[in-house]
Amino acid sequence: MKRIIEIGMDVHTTNYTVCIYEPSLNGEGKVLFQTQVIPETKNIIKVIDNFKKKNPNDELDITCGYEAGCLEYSLYHDLFKNGIKCIILAPTTMKVERGKRKIKNDKRDAKMIAEALAYGAYSSVYVPTDQGNVIKEFIRMRDDIKTNLKRIKQQISSLLTRNGHHYSETNYWTTKHLKWLKGLLF
Repeated sequence: MKRIIEIGMDVHTTNYTVCIYEPSLNGEGKVLFQTQVIPETKNIIKVIDNFKKKNPNDELDITCGYEAGCLEYSLYHDLFKNGIKCIILAPTTMKVERGKRKIKNDKRDAKMIAEALAYGAYSSVYVPTDQGNVIKEFIRMRDDIKTNLKRIKQQISSLLTRNGHHYSETNYWTTKHLKWLKGLLF
């Protein structure tokens, strides 16, 4: 029989906190191991491999998970390439205890992510394909260029107004307007 192991990861740019958790039928699972590592995929793989070595006779079904955030899909893809099942959790859908407010803590957060994985108390984030990711990056870049172009046009218009140049037509940034701009002298 396979042992189900959930690995919750609280990931930051400065460190990863890893919690290896084994769920139980009564909802009282147990933390088998917790550690903090330098934020590199190889360190998570090392933690998983060491856990497997300590449990050589067990057939393990391991799933890793982390909250969507600054890493986007990089850790997911790195783990997937190494044959490790990974899920990115939507932070807004994770179950939170009502009542008393808890102080944030990396170990507590990693355990909470592992428990959410174990008991299905989350919604996963859609991970785009490589082509989908390229399209997303292209759209972001296009939007940035459009925003920059709008800002530059506003700066040019302000410069012209400050220097007493007023275009008499109503349509700006047409061929006729650009020809007028080229003819200006300061």
